[in-house]
Amino acid sequence: MNYFNIPKIDLHCHLDGSVRPQTILELARQQKLSLPSEDIHEIQTLMVAPETCPNLDEYLSRFELPLSVMQTQEAIERISFEVFEDAAKENVKYLEVRFGPQLHQQLGLTFDQIIGSAVKGMKKAEQRYDIHGNYILSILRTLPKDDIRDIIDAGQKYLNNGVVAFDLAGSELPGFCHEFVPYAQYAVEKGYRVTIHAGEQGSGQNVYDAVSLLGAERIGHGIHIKGHEQAYDLVKDQAIALETCPSSNVQTKAVDTLGQHPVKAFHKDGVLITINTDNRTVSNTTMTDEVRKVVEEFDLTRQEYFDIYKVSIEHSFASERVKQHLRAFVE
Repeated sequence: MNYFNIPKIDLHCHLDGSVRPQTILELARQQKLSLPSEDIHEIQTLMVAPETCPNLDEYLSRFELPLSVMQTQEAIERISFEVFEDAAKENVKYLEVRFGPQLHQQLGLTFDQIIGSAVKGMKKAEQRYDIHGNYILSILRTLPKDDIRDIIDAGQKYLNNGVVAFDLAGSELPGFCHEFVPYAQYAVEKGYRVTIHAGEQGSGQNVYDAVSLLGAERIGHGIHIKGHEQAYDLVKDQAIALETCPSSNVQTKAVDTLGQHPVKAFHKDGVLITINTDNRTVSNTTMTDEVRKVVEEFDLTRQEYFDIYKVSIEHSFASERVKQHLRAFVE
């Protein structure tokens, strides 16, 4: 199988975890920011997480440097364009990128400016390349909740025109879903779709709660439904797609090795899985790499790969027009 040439879909990719190291250097110079180093290799080392981190929080520390330069409209637009460009150049046909608007306010940008800049960069890439995309607005679970509705309101003008969904991200604590029920309901009322990071480091109970309390249609990671019968059955029975990110899960110690990842067992048992990058730079990966690793580690056939690709189409938050376009690539 030619992993580079086959069509690919990425439904779980973080904007600030997918920035080109060279772009960090250039933006820092333009913005007159001092960096820990001017050496591209050292910058890359600071941005890429080690093969195995002791925990998720160590992995998340790799986002500090990119966020330092992502505080202007121009920077956000440029980085958005480049993430879609990089994906398009490895035959990713559809990409959903998520980011937390709360993290881009250090210089006083409004949520409208932040979201609008990301959408603008994406649309430029769509015009230039054979790729379609959408944005997912991630609320950080560890930040104050007083501006969550403001983010949802700001994103509403872009709904189904660049923005499609609401997400919760960041460090995962047991039982977090209970605190966010009113915000998820507010997002759904405004027309947002819902995907929630759950069951990455935490228990399967978080996945159960994300679906039953928050109305999640997809789950970011979700691998800890393994061993939690209620969550497993709920995900399977309600056809909730899991956004699996194999390399990232090994790095954050969600699983010890790729061979222990439950992705194939889930797939064989009829649990809906998709393959995704999570963070192209932080995990030093591409969709080509992720597909190759999963196909080769678990000895998947070409047909099985396209079965997963079809799950990604049908459980994407793309318009029906874009889904039709993506179906044309199925063999």
